[in-house]
Amino acid sequence: INDRYEFPLQLDLDRQNGKYLSPEADRSVRNLYTLHSVLVHSGGVHGGHYYAYIRPTLSDQWLKFDDERVTKEDMKRALEEQYGGEEELPQTNPGFNNSPFKFTKYSNAYMLVYIRESDKEKIICNVDEKDIAEHLRIRLKKEQEEKEQKRKEKAEAHLYTIIKVARDEDLVEQIGKEIHFDLVDHEKVRHFRIQKQLPFNTFKEEVAKEFGIPVQFQRFWLWAKRQNHTYRPNRPLTPQEEAQSVGQLREVSNKANNAELKLFLEVELGLDMQPIPPPEKTKEDILLFFKLYDPIEEKLRYVGRLFVKSNGKPMEILKKLNEMAGFAPDEEIELFEEIKFEPSVMCEHIDKKLSFRGSQLEDGDIICFQKCPQGQNSEECRYPTVPAFLDYVHNRQVVRFRSLEKPKEDEFCLELSKHNNYDEVVESVARHLGLDDPSKIRLTSHNCYSQQPKPQPIKYRGAERLSDMLVHYNQISDILYYEVLDIPLPELQGLKTLKVAFHHATKDEVVIHTIRLPKQSTVGDVISDLKTKVELSHPDAELRLLEVFYHKIYKIFPQHEKIENINDQYWTLRAEEIPEEEKNLGPHDRLIHVYHFMKDTAQNQVQVQNFGDPFFLVIHEGETLAEVKNRIQKKLHVPDEEFSKWKFAFLSLGRPEYLQDSDIVSSRFQRRDVYGAWEQYLGLEHSDNAPKRSYAANQNRHTFEKPVRIYN
Repeated sequence: INDRYEFPLQLDLDRQNGKYLSPEADRSVRNLYTLHSVLVHSGGVHGGHYYAYIRPTLSDQWLKFDDERVTKEDMKRALEEQYGGEEELPQTNPGFNNSPFKFTKYSNAYMLVYIRESDKEKIICNVDEKDIAEHLRIRLKKEQEEKEQKRKEKAEAHLYTIIKVARDEDLVEQIGKEIHFDLVDHEKVRHFRIQKQLPFNTFKEEVAKEFGIPVQFQRFWLWAKRQNHTYRPNRPLTPQEEAQSVGQLREVSNKANNAELKLFLEVELGLDMQPIPPPEKTKEDILLFFKLYDPIEEKLRYVGRLFVKSNGKPMEILKKLNEMAGFAPDEEIELFEEIKFEPSVMCEHIDKKLSFRGSQLEDGDIICFQKCPQGQNSEECRYPTVPAFLDYVHNRQVVRFRSLEKPKEDEFCLELSKHNNYDEVVESVARHLGLDDPSKIRLTSHNCYSQQPKPQPIKYRGAERLSDMLVHYNQISDILYYEVLDIPLPELQGLKTLKVAFHHATKDEVVIHTIRLPKQSTVGDVISDLKTKVELSHPDAELRLLEVFYHKIYKIFPQHEKIENINDQYWTLRAEEIPEEEKNLGPHDRLIHVYHFMKDTAQNQVQVQNFGDPFFLVIHEGETLAEVKNRIQKKLHVPDEEFSKWKFAFLSLGRPEYLQDSDIVSSRFQRRDVYGAWEQYLGLEHSDNAPKRSYAANQNRHTFEKPVRIYN
């Protein structure tokens, strides 16, 4: 409620014999109160914002507390401006005699705090630390310390390096769960914040403490980003590098940024699972990482790493791999090299008889292996081989489907592949919805910028793949909108859908109909179809179709015009009965356009603004304005009192020439060389009641726009 409500600076509750005090109030004290603070709500029922005016010491200086901003304010702001009610806007054109514009103030007092004068000293006193509750003191102190710590870290950041240490345990933890490609997500491994001038060997002691791996059993590898965008351990640190300080070390492929260093910690375990010194590594030794794929479970997991000789062959390590996998020693297995995964997966079969060097394997490479597919019934597996599975993982896409009628709510999710074609996508949706005919599904893409459905739906087979449906400029969304049509989409696309507003001849209403006809149909076909749906004033009534744009009639459609190119997106198609008087035009009768208008004085320029529903009128030769007015008043059912305020003008190219009752109207409409019929019209100048719909409805029903009903 924003009505005006005043409140005083001082409130005397002893007045009228204390009638506003509760029965148990203390009458022995003087109940005189002084305003201490005003809490303000700005906004409406559905949302808004709170702020407060407070004078902490009851001095004349008020302070405004608005979120984190505190400003000094004068008393008028805190009191009078918070009473609510209406406010007048300052006059923009003082010379004009226009009435001041009033609007309701949407911010005003919501709660008041008064302090009793006799208790003022107790309440308005300094707060010291012991007045603050202990749990708050502890919390504030902790927040302060954390803030200080962060500030210190930021200031000293250039003195430190973040070292991210990945271990076998991380690979076991992540591969097959959080990641499938490469080896590790470095953000999720243990981070150490180490001073740059610290010797690397001192850092190793820190690692020993953290992981329980003695320094002599640790070997660290540098990672490198390869040209194909994969990220692999590249080579072990040399003793010379380990003798340097942390700040001098940097990644092989990273010449500049040494704010962080990524390392792989290699730890060899003996038979008793205790750490042993790392084996010597020569140029001939290659460090390979192994992932195992199970086609039945559709699972990939990390099983370990091995050093192999570059001139050795995979044949020689098959037993070892079977042992790592928990298979029988002579199980037939297939080996594949995971080469890259961006932009597409590259995973190639490895020839077991060819040397590792011959297969171009090097330090940090990944071999995925599995039981031979023919050994098990590969028919029952969706992805019988490693490449098929990796391809599936790389291209799988969970899509959130929303009904086009409720474009803000996710209705269901489906796991699809970015490579699914149009038919596969709509079949998945139809299956989920329990629909027999997938061609009745119509999909619409998502606009990532407006967060809304795109205005045009996807045509039948109009997108090659799911990935094409989800892309919007350079962004990829995971949302699609669906609708279930009453006829198959290919059939619908052969039809043209038009929204036609039918204006009833006698009833004061407009009904919007959706007309669906084959694209090669004509306007005549639209009218025939419409006749079966609307209520006519008499059975033989004839209809016509008009194009209305910004309250002007631009065109009467010829019956034979094809509907394929008619656009109902931006302008209104209006259908109406042809009045009897228009059918029997005499040789000197004229059919003219009649539009409602008002004058808008924007920037000191008089602009004519049209509004309401335009219409045609027959004028007879020699007819005066008084006679024409009479017919217009009857046609529009305007009460005399209101109609007396209307002015009538002849408008040509937007300039009004006002007419007198005795003027012969037809004499103005003689020129034939105008750009089109709408360039000349009879204008009815009066105020537009339409925007104040609720007010107008209470006063009278003449908003000159009829009420609308929609039939789909």
